Amino acid sequence: MTIRLGVGLPQLKRFDVSRDVAQVARAAERIGYESLWVFERVLFPERPQQGLYSIPGLAWPDSYRSVAEPLVVLSLAAAATERARLGSSVLIAPLHLPFQLARTLATLDAACGGRVLAGFGTGWSLDEYAAASFAPFQERGRVLDELLDVCAAVWGPNPVSYQGTWTVINEAEVGPKPASPIPVYLAATNRKALDRVARRADGWLPTGVPPEQLASQWRQLTDLAASYGRDEHALKMCVRANVQLTRDPVDDGRRRPFVGTVEQIVQDVAAHAAVGVEEVLLDLQGNVRDADELTDLAARVYADVRAACG
Repeated sequence: MTIRLGVGLPQLKRFDVSRDVAQVARAAERIGYESLWVFERVLFPERPQQGLYSIPGLAWPDSYRSVAEPLVVLSLAAAATERARLGSSVLIAPLHLPFQLARTLATLDAACGGRVLAGFGTGWSLDEYAAASFAPFQERGRVLDELLDVCAAVWGPNPVSYQGTWTVINEAEVGPKPASPIPVYLAATNRKALDRVARRADGWLPTGVPPEQLASQWRQLTDLAASYGRDEHALKMCVRANVQLTRDPVDDGRRRPFVGTVEQIVQDVAAHAAVGVEEVLLDLQGNVRDADELTDLAARVYADVRAACG
């Protein structure tokens, strides 16, 4: 099977959102990318309560100082394209009221003809939770579970009703409905989160895992899904590649996936394809100065991957 390729849309401060999102989205679709993606960062703390990804001492990158709101960026991309799927990797569930987020995604899907892929996670930043969450950090898993319930209700038939901890929908009509069923992918690393993927999600959004380890985790996840009576082949996976380009090859024996030259990045995509990964999201925006460079780099990587993987 030919591996599918997605690309991250421009959201960082160096880009002009009013112009560059549509330009890059159109170009990526023309190049051949099957999907366009956004991520979520809502602020940059000057004195963070914790390191990046909760790793002690790891500094937040300057690129996070300004990140455009993901649903606005997806809407701009939807208006500029016709075929590419529109995904989030990821929206941080507790930073959004479940009912409002479910309605926004349904409306976006109706507007773009059924191309939305909803990727959710629970986040890790205490500073973001302090500023924007409606629930405590300790409740993040329960919030995500309620969001999944609310989405299922809001996207389903009318009348809609739901009684939850944070959301109450008394019997009502809620529309518009999605143009087609919206796939839900979840980011997950620990056992409890992976169990949620196996039970409830349409797909998994891993990142930063070497291909051999990823293949082992994927077998465990599909086996777990089967144990819940689900069709193991219905569960999909999209690997998020936060690409960090280098001028010279990285060959110290400890190279992380998707860090290195363009040639090494292509090799990483091929290695993931070899262990059965169906889709890779290449976030290239951190390696360029503007939208033109992003488009050129996306075209080069796409052509090289297709030459290597078909």
